[in-house]
Amino acid sequence: MNVSDTACASLLKSILCAKCDQFSSELFKAESGLRTVPVLCNSTVSVNSSQSTSTGNDYCGKVWDTCQNVSMWNSPFAPSLKGGAGLPVNSTATKIAELWKSKADFCKAFGGSSEDESVCFDGEPVKLNNNKALDAPKGLCVEKIGNGSYLNMVAHPDRSNRVFLSNQKGQIWLATVPEQGSGGMLDINEFKTFLDISDEVLFDTELGLMGMAFHPSFTQNGRFFVSYNCDKVSSPRCSGRCSCNSNADCDPSKLHPDNGAQPCRYHSVIAEYTINKTGLEPSMATSAHPSEVRRIFTMGLPFTGHHAGQILFGPTDGYLYFMMGDGGSRGDPYNFAQNKKSLLGKIMRFNIDDLPTAKGIADRGLWGNYSIPSDNPYSDDKELEPEIWAMGFRNPWRCSFDFERPSYFLCTDVGQEIFEEVNIVTKGGNYGWRVYEGNSLYHPLQSPGGNTSANSINPIFPVMGYSHNDVNKNEGSASITGGCFYRSKSDPCMYGRYLYADLFAGGLWAGNETPENSGNFTSTRIPFSCANDSPMQCNTVEGSPLPALGYIFSFGEDNRKDLFILASSGLYRVVRPSRCNYACSKEDLSVLQNPSPKPSSSSLGSRLGGIYNGFVFSFICTFLLLHS
Repeated sequence: MNVSDTACASLLKSILCAKCDQFSSELFKAESGLRTVPVLCNSTVSVNSSQSTSTGNDYCGKVWDTCQNVSMWNSPFAPSLKGGAGLPVNSTATKIAELWKSKADFCKAFGGSSEDESVCFDGEPVKLNNNKALDAPKGLCVEKIGNGSYLNMVAHPDRSNRVFLSNQKGQIWLATVPEQGSGGMLDINEFKTFLDISDEVLFDTELGLMGMAFHPSFTQNGRFFVSYNCDKVSSPRCSGRCSCNSNADCDPSKLHPDNGAQPCRYHSVIAEYTINKTGLEPSMATSAHPSEVRRIFTMGLPFTGHHAGQILFGPTDGYLYFMMGDGGSRGDPYNFAQNKKSLLGKIMRFNIDDLPTAKGIADRGLWGNYSIPSDNPYSDDKELEPEIWAMGFRNPWRCSFDFERPSYFLCTDVGQEIFEEVNIVTKGGNYGWRVYEGNSLYHPLQSPGGNTSANSINPIFPVMGYSHNDVNKNEGSASITGGCFYRSKSDPCMYGRYLYADLFAGGLWAGNETPENSGNFTSTRIPFSCANDSPMQCNTVEGSPLPALGYIFSFGEDNRKDLFILASSGLYRVVRPSRCNYACSKEDLSVLQNPSPKPSSSSLGSRLGGIYNGFVFSFICTFLLLHS
């Protein structure tokens, strides 16, 4: 094709395969009938009219000018597809200019503007009520589908309806999630684990199996990774350098025992495992080999708290991110979180595919079998340990990448005495602890490890959070649990908001970013209820309508992008708001009234505006892709 043909094909793809608001059930008026293409914004209204701003774009005119003399077979702009408008069908005509007398006739048939209440396409995503703000959620509706108490949930990499669930003791299960609305419960055999390393894991209040992550190519290589704590007294394999060392300006001999444990008795470990070699594809495996393949990382911990431990693969870079707290003890007395030579209070980033030699590990002073991504922040700041991606955290408890915007990496950080925070984490960012707690300067009770002055750092302050007084005035009764951006279609009024909670189930918050991609969030505490038709009965808090979740440990997503709350009382899924009698104007209640309708040809045009019939559009889009 020549250049003009390529430009036309590109333009037609943007029109016919337009990304639409997934919650819009009627993009056009019902009486408009079947359409094969979106209404194109045109100039039938004066540009100076107060009724329309989009019409000044004359997008329909742009289509005519770009494509009028381009030959197209099975043209989506043929008069026959528009009904009676336009010229009679000429079976030999292949160009728009041959099918229509003029630009005016063409745009009369395919054009429109906001003044006639249509939604016209001007090159941007098509959205219903484009000028109106999203409905604020009235509440979060959940259903209970399991009784187990889990700390981690990861969707199966094979894109099925299966998930991996792990508990703090050291067990991992493979489970099947039922279809929403089916009334089904989680299909899990508690007696058949995918992996059980409880004999290696030290299980205590802040210790245990803290994270799991599956290699981006798991369905081909069967590799996955587990983060846990171990005790070198009871496990000879639990051996590594102490994070309190001369490089970090710390002498372990000067540390006092913490909860009866000597410094660096407990370790944080990342180990690699693989599926059992059954001869089947990795996605078919139902168990893993109980012996680790290699030890990726091992580090002794100075105290018994604040170990975080979550691991995640970056969705675009394929590197492994490791969240680590400041090591414990009130107020980070040794100032580990601000020490660039300490890995405590940091988020680290490893390359676990390019494994170094033993000599390479020794020469670089690495903590295990990994290599350093060349674009880690140390390349810009030579004072940083090469593993560090971001610093200044107290206890980052649950981080997530946004499914739709992978550059949005949000981590919550558990506060000391005043504030629980949500941060947007970026390369080389310093998030302030212990110079700051939230936006406020923090004054430690003791600082044998020295202090960092506020004017010597450039802190990044939290974008959301809550004070301890918001949930409970008692110290130690507030602890944030990070969630994720809600990307399921089940609750359209929650879509695009960041959900997080308090460990003690005293509150759930939804953060809304306005405008989008600005980093400016407002956070609202929202009520939550259990659906009356929940597959498993939810208990309620005495004297309160709230469901008795117990402790909210974490959040999870499956491959449908449904959101789950992992609590001490069970596994809960976020469902349609109407199941809890919450109002959401964007929810399509007709699905509930008639779950399996068989639409007639006339109803299809009124409910879907004709254009978004899946078969018609997949055919046209495929045609354009094959002929461009």
